[in-house]
Amino acid sequence: MFQGFSKNTKSPRYIELIKEARSYLIPASYVFFDSWFAFPRVIRSIREENSHSICMLKNTPKIFYQYQGKNFDLKALYSSVKKRRGKAKILSSVIVGIGHNDGTPVMAKIVFVRDRSQKRKWLALLSTDTDLENEEIVRIYGKRWSIEVFFKMTKSYLRLAKEFQCRSYDSMVSHTTIVFVRYIILSLENRSEIDPRSFGAIFFYCCDEIRDMTFGESLWLIVVIFLITVKKGFHVADDELNNIMAYFISSLPAFFKERLQISSCES
Repeated sequence: MFQGFSKNTKSPRYIELIKEARSYLIPASYVFFDSWFAFPRVIRSIREENSHSICMLKNTPKIFYQYQGKNFDLKALYSSVKKRRGKAKILSSVIVGIGHNDGTPVMAKIVFVRDRSQKRKWLALLSTDTDLENEEIVRIYGKRWSIEVFFKMTKSYLRLAKEFQCRSYDSMVSHTTIVFVRYIILSLENRSEIDPRSFGAIFFYCCDEIRDMTFGESLWLIVVIFLITVKKGFHVADDELNNIMAYFISSLPAFFKERLQISSCES
């Protein structure tokens, strides 16, 4: 996932960054960016490079989206779509057009989500991959937060671009590399000391201890409750109840018999 733009760039530098990342065989499925760069022109140019975008949208009156043959700004679009009732986190979603690339319409999905800090307000996420589920778009975009934390750490604490002054491009690349290596070392140390996944087998033992009821156990519980209900509701004798149970077990498919461990139960 790429994230990197310059507010002062006049040429589409982001396209060059995407091509450069691909030349280094960096795997990425989506291009992330926030509402600063969420313009249809930018999104279309990224889509033209066969890359998908996931971004936050800004409620700008001068930016329009095509929906049902009409142009809507983001606020009007939200008012025109049907919303979920109650306290749903995902309020609505809609497929819109954001222009054309060489005569071909570029489509995108806009997902409206509830603002966690202000419950009465909403936020809008856009994805050019319209096949993604709403929840998946929200989940993927949520990964941007770790990227922001990375930028904050490198700039504020690891002194990226502040530790020295030099005009040599190679020196700048070397300095950036050293800062990134520092961050990697700190991340590894943090995971080794804090992350519960670093506990090795103990982590998985804990998961086994608190796991939910297995399929076989739940199925056997249903059978037992059914037999108790039949005995109390219809006053069936124990011998007849055992015959009913034996006939029921013999009629089960092999798949269920394996899950219920019938051999041990029958014994």
